[in-house]
Amino acid sequence: MNVTAQQRIGFAAWGALALLQIVWHAWLVPPARMPVTVALLIALLPLAIPLLYWRAPARMLLVAGMICLFYFCHGVAEAWSAPGERVFAVIELVLAVVVILSCARKPKRRRQPGSKLPQS
Repeated sequence: MNVTAQQRIGFAAWGALALLQIVWHAWLVPPARMPVTVALLIALLPLAIPLLYWRAPARMLLVAGMICLFYFCHGVAEAWSAPGERVFAVIELVLAVVVILSCARKPKRRRQPGSKLPQS
């Protein structure tokens, strides 16, 4: 498997996002209205879905990026509505954006027949 540095950063952010969920919801700010195990299942189960694609790192990261859109929305909502958890929400936002951006690829320029290559 050929994994680029950009993908490694994405995988690291994805793992850090899972670790943040555990620290945030189980240790530092446990939920008051539901058991911790239920909160962890809700927070971690979507992050486990990309593991189904572990043989194809690019696809795995793409699925993780799509799922991180949910965590981005959650981070925005928590940062807005829960001042006591704003630090964790901002960290969640940053990690989600890193995962989303890590699956972006630079498009390859295709040379059109009969055209000149641009001078740089």
